[in-house]
Amino acid sequence: MVVVGLGLAVAVGSSLPSGFAGRSPFSRSSLLPNPLRHVGSSLFHRRLPRLPPILALDSDIPRPIHRGSEKLKNSKSFEQWDSLTARFSAGANVPFLLLQLPQIILNARNLMAGNKSALLAVPWLGMLTGLLGNPSLLSYFAGNGMLTGLLGNLSLLSYFAKKREAEAVVVQALGAVSTYVVIVQLAMGEAMPLPHFIVTSIVVASGLVLNFLFYFGLLNTSLWHLWEDFITIGGVSALPQVIWSTLVPFIPNSILPGAIAFLVGLVAVVMNLQARTGKLPEKGVKFVKAISGWTATLLFMWMPVAQMMTNLLRPENIKGLSAFTMLLAMIGNGLLIPRALFIRDFMWFLGSSWASIFYGWGNLICLYYFNIISREFFLATTVGLYAWIGIAFWRDAKVYEYDSPISSMKALVSGS
Repeated sequence: MVVVGLGLAVAVGSSLPSGFAGRSPFSRSSLLPNPLRHVGSSLFHRRLPRLPPILALDSDIPRPIHRGSEKLKNSKSFEQWDSLTARFSAGANVPFLLLQLPQIILNARNLMAGNKSALLAVPWLGMLTGLLGNPSLLSYFAGNGMLTGLLGNLSLLSYFAKKREAEAVVVQALGAVSTYVVIVQLAMGEAMPLPHFIVTSIVVASGLVLNFLFYFGLLNTSLWHLWEDFITIGGVSALPQVIWSTLVPFIPNSILPGAIAFLVGLVAVVMNLQARTGKLPEKGVKFVKAISGWTATLLFMWMPVAQMMTNLLRPENIKGLSAFTMLLAMIGNGLLIPRALFIRDFMWFLGSSWASIFYGWGNLICLYYFNIISREFFLATTVGLYAWIGIAFWRDAKVYEYDSPISSMKALVSGS
């Protein structure tokens, strides 16, 4: 799932007490749209307060949404936009699930028909080269490393759990679960070795359980630190290897980047330990906090780059791209943009905007260029996307009482 911010998405490299630091003035009784309304109201909002959202580099420090916003927090328009952006974030589940269902259904049909060999077409350990470049595969997972995406989902799940962004937690959790469903199907079809499936199952189960226990304040701090260290090493190791593997047509295949990055990940863990004991300066602590989040975000941000490279290297495969799939990717990530902007999470905003523009809309440009979609369809999606982003900035500037939307962008980038 292309969710950053990702969805884009993940700073889990530092300590945080398992409890909560007070009640947020932005708590809502029910934010999630049907069919997730019951989940949103009973699971995330009635049992626990929503902490004030915080910046990506300060993910462990509960504080107001935006400096200087104290006088705005109780205004009606501010609260309404807070609630509405959270609903948009929750609504991203719909297009993301629609992206994943075709492969799940296709795998189920092949399993029921006894056609296990068809499941071999779904690479469970591939990298990000040629995303959705195979015309026989209709889902988001086709032609790509599901384990890489799974690691990104779990990293982002931890990131948003620390930020108490309930809707984004649901998005990442569903992304991890839906990916795992495909992995289970591959294991049933003997397309994935049993030992690898067992290890993957342990990681997924541990990640989901630990994150939700942490969200509800029921997890021991030491266990959370171990999970943070695991995610940090995994993310740092995966990112360079994924980028290298995408460029294999031009450079020799090698695991050296991943091996070197693994050592860098170990260094990051050591720095993390120092940060927890107060031996790092403030800038060093912020840097360590952001490592896991940014590596997961960059993993998802690399997907459009990989797809564009595939379009250039093998333009004959562009006919295998589904305009509906690209539209869903654009919509899903686009729904996350207003929330990321509102809470001043630059990492989340960058990942979601990048995926919506360069992955969804960018591939629609390719489809239009090769006359696969009509001019009317392309113009409608273009106008819709940029009108949506423009409205998000306009509304944000209004609730924060800025003179122009440009001020919102400045506040997002500077965090001031």
